Amino acid sequence: MAFRDGVACRIRAVRTKVARQREAADAFRAEQRTAGKSGEPLDRPGPPPSGFTLLPWLLMGLGALSNVFQGKAPNPWIGGLGLLTFNSLYVYVVFHAFDRTKREALRTRVALCLIGALTCGLAIGYGGAWLMFFPLFGLALGAILRGPRLGRYGTALGVLSGTVAVVRDGWGSISIGYSTFLATMVTAAMLSLSEAVRELRAAREELAHRAVERERLRFSRDLHDLLGHTMSVIVVKSEAARRLAARDLDAALAQITDIESVGRQALTEIREAVTGYRDGSLSTELDRARSALTAAGIEPVVRRSGPPPSAQTEALLGWVVREAVTNAVRHSGARRCEIAVAGSGERVRLTVSDDGRGPVAPREGAVGGTGLKGLTERLAAAGGTLTAGVGERGGFVVRAELPVTADLAQPATT
Repeated sequence: MAFRDGVACRIRAVRTKVARQREAADAFRAEQRTAGKSGEPLDRPGPPPSGFTLLPWLLMGLGALSNVFQGKAPNPWIGGLGLLTFNSLYVYVVFHAFDRTKREALRTRVALCLIGALTCGLAIGYGGAWLMFFPLFGLALGAILRGPRLGRYGTALGVLSGTVAVVRDGWGSISIGYSTFLATMVTAAMLSLSEAVRELRAAREELAHRAVERERLRFSRDLHDLLGHTMSVIVVKSEAARRLAARDLDAALAQITDIESVGRQALTEIREAVTGYRDGSLSTELDRARSALTAAGIEPVVRRSGPPPSAQTEALLGWVVREAVTNAVRHSGARRCEIAVAGSGERVRLTVSDDGRGPVAPREGAVGGTGLKGLTERLAAAGGTLTAGVGERGGFVVRAELPVTADLAQPATT
């Protein structure tokens, strides 16, 4: 009962697999027809090859089958049993040839050795049409044994088949050796090439997928850095305008004017971020930092010294100033914020420190939120470093160091 249920389950699995392969082939043919009508090349390689690809070659054994039924072969029962066994082993081997794990399994190699022994026995015992089992064995061998040692195996099998054919039927059948060698090598070459093409296509799709993921990461990081700072400034200035509206209308209107200016600039920066051509300016970010800190009731102190860095370095430092000031405005509760930019011959250093409590309280050297982590990746890709945490005298400190001529490369890791 258990054996019968197992056989039925196996049959259902085979039928399901065949149905899926048939559906894939039908879909591929439909795409081929559509591509042919439109004149566009079909990018898909079609369904992967399977054991059905090598089954039609069993027709080479029709001559041996005819000998069995016509009684031309001595001991037809032995010949018929050998023919049935050969076909069964051949089908088993070729259906395992398209799965790397099954192809390298011990049972598959054992089945291949049995095919070889059976082929030699039938060819030596009967000759004639039975010699065609050697090319069939070559097909199975080429499908299973792919690699640098295949040439030796193919040559050895070609010599063996040619020797058996000459000994059994004379020099007129020497072509069996050549056809066996050719069947072995061509089968292995075609299947290996097909597998390599599919692996390359899969690798190309994976690279395209990773490129899309990197672009999504860049875009999300830019939006975080842009909108986080801008919305913080707008909120702070809106609160200031609300407080000033009752007692100083002109000052409130000035804050509202600043809100309009910040909003328009944010729209421009978002468009530039979408197109991927946004370059920041350190001087512009320092001016914005003064305005945002003043509106939040924090005293700004800005110091600059040393030669001016390159435009790429300024852009990266501008991102750091923007993120650090945004955190100070939103989280620190500080009364004073110092921004110091010091440049030397090869390196430029930026320090942003406040006397508040900070967004979090890690020790100095740790990196906290999403924005700071994204900036750490940006600076690391350009050969720089970023540290953030509680300073020695309290407050929150962000330190960045970059080469004077940094390269705005995308980070290598995400």
